[in-house]
Amino acid sequence: MPRVVSVEALDGMPQDDPDAARSRRDLRRVHRAMGTRSIILRSLRGMRPVRFGVEPLRVLEIGAGDGSLLLGVAQALTGTWPRVALTLLDQQDLVDSTTVASYADLGWTVLAKVGNVLDWASHDVKRLQPDNAHRRWDLVVANLFLHHFEGEQLAMLLGAIERKSNRLLACEPRRDWLALAGSHLTGVIGANAITRQDAVLSVHAGFRGQELSALWPEHDGKWKIKEHSAGLFSHCFCAERLGATA
Repeated sequence: MPRVVSVEALDGMPQDDPDAARSRRDLRRVHRAMGTRSIILRSLRGMRPVRFGVEPLRVLEIGAGDGSLLLGVAQALTGTWPRVALTLLDQQDLVDSTTVASYADLGWTVLAKVGNVLDWASHDVKRLQPDNAHRRWDLVVANLFLHHFEGEQLAMLLGAIERKSNRLLACEPRRDWLALAGSHLTGVIGANAITRQDAVLSVHAGFRGQELSALWPEHDGKWKIKEHSAGLFSHCFCAERLGATA
């Protein structure tokens, strides 16, 4: 199955469009059906233990949407992770005050930023973190997001993450026949027409094998890389900078 990246309908819709809002709610059901939260938790727990220190962990989610998926992960990590300073980056302003308050109850502070991830990728690291210009992100999370990119854009984005962070966890659609069959069944969980269409496109744009590893910058053994299928429909890519303190 060749990889084909197409523009998904939800990405081009105004954030206040009722059908777009319905599709974003559908995505929560899709994540439950895919077991995404459990997959992310297993991947995080499979990485080196995070540090406990004076400063909170700096975590960035790119393509964060409304921030609800990572909130579920944060709730499951309660008691095992230190304080977290979380930045949620998305091209639309979708994070509400209730979500921010729910993170705060867990000891996580949240900064929601609206912007294009490719602009972020092209910025100097000092512009990325002006309050602590020489520190990298402890962790970057990408969930159902990298599959929107191909070619030079995807390579540039991965290169930026490699320069600006100590860890990357990406959970993407798996490009195979089982996942494709599942994408055609999203109507069973009540998904609307937009979600049903985008689910199929997502699988065609997904990953398999070691495709993301092949695009990761040359690192001379300075990174530990793991890429694998997960669950019935997902594909994970994990990268850890060796020797990093976080």
